[in-house]
Amino acid sequence: MDLDVLNMFVIAGGTLAIPILAFVASFLLWPSALIRIYYWYWRRALGMQVRYANYDDYQFCYSYRGRPGYRPSILMLHGFSAHKDMWLSIVKFLPKNLHLVCVDMPGHEGTTRSDLDDYSISGQAKRIHQFVECIKLNRRPFHLVGTSMGGNVAGVYAAQYPEDICSLTLICPAGLPSTTDSKFIKQLRELQKSKCIDRIPLIPSTPEEMADMLKLCSYVRFKVPQQILQGLVDVRIPHNEFYRKLFLEIVDEKSRHSLHENMSKIKAPTQVIWGKQDQVLDVSGASVLASAIPDCHVYILENCGHSVVVERPRKTANLILEFLALLHSIDNNKKQA
Repeated sequence: MDLDVLNMFVIAGGTLAIPILAFVASFLLWPSALIRIYYWYWRRALGMQVRYANYDDYQFCYSYRGRPGYRPSILMLHGFSAHKDMWLSIVKFLPKNLHLVCVDMPGHEGTTRSDLDDYSISGQAKRIHQFVECIKLNRRPFHLVGTSMGGNVAGVYAAQYPEDICSLTLICPAGLPSTTDSKFIKQLRELQKSKCIDRIPLIPSTPEEMADMLKLCSYVRFKVPQQILQGLVDVRIPHNEFYRKLFLEIVDEKSRHSLHENMSKIKAPTQVIWGKQDQVLDVSGASVLASAIPDCHVYILENCGHSVVVERPRKTANLILEFLALLHSIDNNKKQA
């Protein structure tokens, strides 16, 4: 073989080997860095842009796509210890011309974290209202979506700032009493009895605890490699002290049943989506909401746990779009009548 041709193959092989080796090294040595790159790439692929908004000395971090139009904008509130990127799996199935905003909840990811802040559910609702005013999202009523802790906040927001929203989607929301204890609630009771409250199942500090948390939150059994589990833990560990403080705040008497205390004040058309096999928050909460909110549409998803957004993203996106289309059709009929 000609020496120049051989050199060309060596150079080409070396060029390909570098990114492959970098990927392998990241996977083995820095899995948390790989996870961050993964979210960055996914946001970029879906056209989501990250921005910051300031309210006095408080900073909100959010991602968005599209611009306000004739259809309502959609604001999405994530759950406990998550972040704005958890919605990417649903964003994938939403129209690109729909105006979407996903915000990091108070103290999470890029949004300000302060020991002096009020992390109760009502305190978080006030912060989200500040964010909405910052970016002028409430120039026109918008559709509000919240899951788990974010669902609790979304429901309280809808009750306290009814003029801001036109409709509401609650996905497995917290903040409701239940006649049936979920697996998670039973675990908490056992931990309280043994005085091991530091071992909260939703705050893992080892790959094994992370695997247990994923099993608790999902009906679908995802096969997650050990290195990825380690990466997920590495990303969370620096924040675990805050998560413990936040958890104790939202299960305190002031916040534990916030949604239940405010649900009768919710006047906006409401959609409730719940996984039938939810082991964190029992599905019976859906009927509690249905009996209290006048215009409430309930959808129970079979073979689905608490992580509805991750387990059934296409179905969830379609349900939200169908709900918005239904409301649009009703509005048009009223105008024509």
